[in-house]
Amino acid sequence: MLKFLMYLFFLIPLCLLINSWWMIQSLMFMLCFMFMFSMSSMFYWGNLGYLFGSDLISFGLILLSLWISILMMMASESIFRNSYYENFFLFIVIMLTIMLYCTFGSLSMFSFYLFFEGSLIPTLFLILGWGYQPERLQAGIYLLFYTLLASLPLLVGMLYLYNFLGLLYIPMLVNSLYINNNLFYLCMILAFLVKMPMFLIHLWLPKAHVEAPISGSMILAGVLLKLGGYGLLRVFSVLSSFSMLNFIWISISLIGGIVISLICMRQTDLKSLIAYSSVAHMGIVIGGLMTLNYWGFCGSYILMIGHGLCSSGLFCLTNISYERLGSRSLLINKGLMVFMPSMTMWWFLLSSCNMAAPPSLNLLGEVSLLNSLIGWSYLTMYSLIFLSFFSAAYTLYMYSYSQHGMLYSGIYSCSLGYSREYLLLFLHWFPLNLLILNSDIISFWL
Repeated sequence: MLKFLMYLFFLIPLCLLINSWWMIQSLMFMLCFMFMFSMSSMFYWGNLGYLFGSDLISFGLILLSLWISILMMMASESIFRNSYYENFFLFIVIMLTIMLYCTFGSLSMFSFYLFFEGSLIPTLFLILGWGYQPERLQAGIYLLFYTLLASLPLLVGMLYLYNFLGLLYIPMLVNSLYINNNLFYLCMILAFLVKMPMFLIHLWLPKAHVEAPISGSMILAGVLLKLGGYGLLRVFSVLSSFSMLNFIWISISLIGGIVISLICMRQTDLKSLIAYSSVAHMGIVIGGLMTLNYWGFCGSYILMIGHGLCSSGLFCLTNISYERLGSRSLLINKGLMVFMPSMTMWWFLLSSCNMAAPPSLNLLGEVSLLNSLIGWSYLTMYSLIFLSFFSAAYTLYMYSYSQHGMLYSGIYSCSLGYSREYLLLFLHWFPLNLLILNSDIISFWL
């Protein structure tokens, strides 16, 4: 694990070179492929280095982080074209990648906490430095306060756990049947529920997404939301004796998912719509994780990876329209099928993945999660029916409103995409549909 970390560290001096943009991106591609082939056996902790290691869950999420970081650079070409502090931007992206790499690769609960919090700082710089509207300051404060406030109890919970068990080494954390403290349970999971985000504590996410630049939105939707799911997967090895309290979070998430889906149906801002749909999808993931059964764990892991690629790709499409038209409003982004016909195919492909159509990973994840939740209680079936229906409804609403209809009269010329943009969208869509061929690895890992 350390060799890849050193590789990332040695990319930092290259940021200072003039015109090093594409070189750094190519080197990141190389790192990604080297890491992909580094894991031979999937079912136990491998790649062990000082304080770092990875099992299958870490491996998939680190690979996702590296992949999304490369695509962030590819999507932010306007920063390079306009010479808008591009060297500092590259530095921030690499620092964020290092933080995420260390978070998913940590073997100690404490170092996980340290890097978990550290990933906030580069994200904040991205939003404040390259965001679009003046409200980005408020969005940055929202992001900081929501996540930091909920994370302090986690630190206290970890210290309590260390005092009780005498170690914080993740592979050796066992179920602490003797800790019978509901406050400890709340401390340990609250930070991750805010990060996911769960309904009722989700307000920071749409705000941060709308104000963030395209790179910020991609990393937020693609990887930072998955930190919450990853944390829950890890701490439930300690908390399974509290499983009788999980029904609270399942019910909030599922009912919240339906409410959020209805909110999606009345959004006019494309970015806001995709951000709210992320909250609805993560609601099902929280539900699956909280059932504490095999299907739920596998399904949540698959859906996290699938949603990371799909959501990030949709944000890229929104940004491509925004760069052409100067607006993200559905009232202006109408009739794009006439304006950019070849982009319509990508809108369709990624929208169909968003509503879990085969052969995307989202389908595999959602089927597993439906199994786990209905196996946990038949009553969840009612909310899952509405969730599945509305997720298709708001995705079709987004697709049909943006692609069909009368062209906005302020648009006067036809504009096709650049080859860079088609490659960017292909690199989102291809792994999303290819990985299902190898679904035995990503779904049978316990």
